[in-house]
Amino acid sequence: MKATSAFLRVLAMSAAALAFASCSAGGGTPSLPAQSASGILRTMHHQTSKNPIKHIVIIVQENRSFNNLFYDFHGATTVKYGYDSSGDKVTLQPVGLETTWDIVHDYYDFLQACNGTGSVPGTDCQMNGFNNETWQCGSNCPDPLPPYSYVPHYETKPYFFMGKHYVLADQMYASNLDASSFISHQYIIAGQASSAVNYPYNRWGCEGSSYDKIYTLAQTRQYGSEIPMCWNNNTIGSEMDSAGLSWAYYASTVNGDGGIWSAYQNIEPIYDGPDWTNDVISPQTNFFNDVSNGKLRDVSWITPTCANSDHAGCGSNTGPAWVASLVNAVGESQYWNSTAIFIFWDDYGGWYDPEPPAMLDYDGLGLRIPMLIVSAYAKKGKVDHTHYEHGSILKFVEDTFGLSTLSASDKRATAPYAAFNFNKPPRKFEVVPAEHGIDFFKHQAPDHRNPDPG
Repeated sequence: MKATSAFLRVLAMSAAALAFASCSAGGGTPSLPAQSASGILRTMHHQTSKNPIKHIVIIVQENRSFNNLFYDFHGATTVKYGYDSSGDKVTLQPVGLETTWDIVHDYYDFLQACNGTGSVPGTDCQMNGFNNETWQCGSNCPDPLPPYSYVPHYETKPYFFMGKHYVLADQMYASNLDASSFISHQYIIAGQASSAVNYPYNRWGCEGSSYDKIYTLAQTRQYGSEIPMCWNNNTIGSEMDSAGLSWAYYASTVNGDGGIWSAYQNIEPIYDGPDWTNDVISPQTNFFNDVSNGKLRDVSWITPTCANSDHAGCGSNTGPAWVASLVNAVGESQYWNSTAIFIFWDDYGGWYDPEPPAMLDYDGLGLRIPMLIVSAYAKKGKVDHTHYEHGSILKFVEDTFGLSTLSASDKRATAPYAAFNFNKPPRKFEVVPAEHGIDFFKHQAPDHRNPDPG
C-alpha cells in the first residue's frame, strides 16, 4: 500500500509540474500534453519493476509445426511417428525447407488434421487426420504422406543453437485455430481478427476496395458472413502511439501494393495515418540499419520474404540464417542488455504435430507452433513447457510498457516470464553461427512473391 501511495504521489507531483510548465510557457489555461502522463507512467513502471527490458523484437516466421521444425530436440516434447485416420502408424520422414510445393492450410484442413470427436467441429482433437489434408506436390511428393515429415537437422542448426543457448518453448499454440497467415498476423498486433477466417479474396488490406472481403467464423465454428477487408481494430501500435512509445513493423511489399505479411495494412487508422509512412517499413532489411544507427524502436515486428520465411513452396532454406542475422544484429549492438527477442512461426503450415490444442473459444486454439526466446536475461538451455499463445507475447509487451489488454487472447494468456531470470546480471551474447550473415541479406535480390492463397 505504501509503495502504491508513493507512486501516486510522484505521479501527481510530476503531472502538476508539467501542467505548471505548460502554463508558464504559453499562458492561459494549464494543459497537460497527451503523451506526458503516459511517459511518466512508463518511467515509473521501469523504476518499480525488476524487468530491465526496454526493447522487444518480434520475429515472425512462417508455417511450421513444432514437431516438424524441432524434431528430436533434447528435452522437448516431440515424436518420431504419428498416426493416420485409419489408426496406422506413420514414421516421419525428412523433408527440407526448400520444397517447391506446399500443403493446404486453412480452416477446413485444420479440421481434417485435428479429426475431432466432439459435437462441435474441431474439439477433442485426435491429431490423426493429417493424411486427409490436401498437398500440392503431385508426382514430386517425397513420400505418400508429405505432412508426416520433419526438417533435417543440418538445415535447422541456427534454431537448435538458439534453443540450446537460450529458451525454446515447446507448448506454444496459435491463438487462432485456422492456419491462415493473414489471421495469425492480425493476432500478433491486435489479439484478434474480427472473427475472420482463412484468407482474403483479393487484397490483404485497406489498399483494395469494398469488393475485397473475407469470411468470418461463427460461434458454432461454422462459416459465417463476409466482411470488408479494412478494419478499425485497436492494436499495440495504436496503444503505443497514445503512450508516446515508438514501434516499427518491417515487411515486404507485393507488387508495390502493401504486403501479404504486413498486418497493419488492414488497420484503417494506421494505413490512412502517419504511421503508415513512419512506422511501417519496407524492405525489412532496414532493421539492420536501424539497429546499427541506434534507432531501434521500443517494439519491432519483422516479417520475412518468401525466400527467408521457412514457408513450404518458396524453394529456399535460408530462413534459419535470416533469423540468425536478425538476432546477431541485436546481440552485437548496444541494445543487447535491454532487449527481449521472440521468434515464432505463425501457423503449423499443414505439418504433423501430435499435441492436441485446447478449445478455449470458438476460434482458438490452433495447432502447436515453435517459439524461441533470446535475451541477455533468458535462461540458458531451458525448454519451457508453459502453455503459450500469440497473446502471451502481447501480454509481455503490455506488461513491459504498461499498456492495456486488447482482446480475449492476451487477456487469458500467460506471459513468458518463466523464460527469464531478471535477478541475474545480463549475460554475454553468444553469436549464432549461420551459413549467411547480415551482408548476404542486405544484398539479396528483392522477393515480392505471395506464397499464400487469397
